[in-house]
Amino acid sequence: MRLLLDTHALIWLMEEDSRLNDKARAVIASAEEVYVSAASIWEIAIKTRLGKMKADPEELLELMQRAGVRELPVSARHAVATKVLPLLHGDPFDRLLVAQAITESMRLLTADAQLSAYSDLVVAI
Repeated sequence: MRLLLDTHALIWLMEEDSRLNDKARAVIASAEEVYVSAASIWEIAIKTRLGKMKADPEELLELMQRAGVRELPVSARHAVATKVLPLLHGDPFDRLLVAQAITESMRLLTADAQLSAYSDLVVAI
């Protein structure tokens, strides 16, 4: 299984935060490949700059690379796929992650249970 981490799952994994529960850790450990979207790094950079988040995107990127987590670039195909998603969730970053997971046939690990309504590919923790 190829696994895409949502932004919070990435932060919690890299910071060894207890909010990443045992179920989530088991899903990550069982994945053949673990990915993070470039959109998540962008979201962290924006929200850090706005004072809404305290994570350091440069440090997370370095930790991610050392841990063997792969980067999933955002493509035009991913952006187009957001068009057909129902308006169940207003966060454009989360909608893009769902579109990427669907387009790339990946599981999306997220702490946002609302995203489960989009697809069986979403694993809510």
